[in-house]
Amino acid sequence: MLTLDDFTLHYGHSQILHGVSLEAKAGAVTCVMGTNGVGKTSLIRAICGQHQRSGGRMVLDGEELPPMPAHRLAQKGVAVVPQGREIFPQLTVRENMETGFSCLPKSEHQIPDEVFDLFPILKDFIDRRGGDLSGGQQQQLAIARALITRPKLLLLDEPTEGIQPNVIQQIGEVIRLLRGRGDMAIVLVEQYFDFAYDLADHIVVLRRGEVIFDGDRASTSREEVLPKVSV
Repeated sequence: MLTLDDFTLHYGHSQILHGVSLEAKAGAVTCVMGTNGVGKTSLIRAICGQHQRSGGRMVLDGEELPPMPAHRLAQKGVAVVPQGREIFPQLTVRENMETGFSCLPKSEHQIPDEVFDLFPILKDFIDRRGGDLSGGQQQQLAIARALITRPKLLLLDEPTEGIQPNVIQQIGEVIRLLRGRGDMAIVLVEQYFDFAYDLADHIVVLRRGEVIFDGDRASTSREEVLPKVSV
């Protein structure tokens, strides 16, 4: 579903990503791991168009995509749940979700019932302002907003950050359900090792903007991956 080949990214004169290549298949969770500052969030921002890549190829669902702005990539089926959630605090839960309509044709401007099946609390709080929600509820709202765009590729950047354990468990179950549908590729950037490893179908580890490990979870033990993530 998603293929990156020799992906590079610069911020000014500083090179952040050095020839990153990976594949993320539909119906699978590809986890990108590594310590702080290795380029995980920069990779997500480059994929979704928030920062334009310096070089390399990106292929989504069989179509090679040139560098393009984030709104165009959203129309192509790329959705991102950013680190820190970035919901609109003064808008209601409903209004926050409706911002996802911007990349959809008018005929699809509706909140699917599935969103409330996945996150029932959002239906209860539909008219509450986003800024009045807890951190965990805001994270659920951010994921729901992404799903409303009906993505082919879902990018999740540190979804467990600052979230209480019971909501982390719920988010994990939602990711499993989305994977089970088989209609989207999921790229999960995560530092919480156990959460990421348990969800992963495929694992990529970055260090200093380069891939130092790339393998299937089924053939990879915790003991093999953890030291690479921790260095």
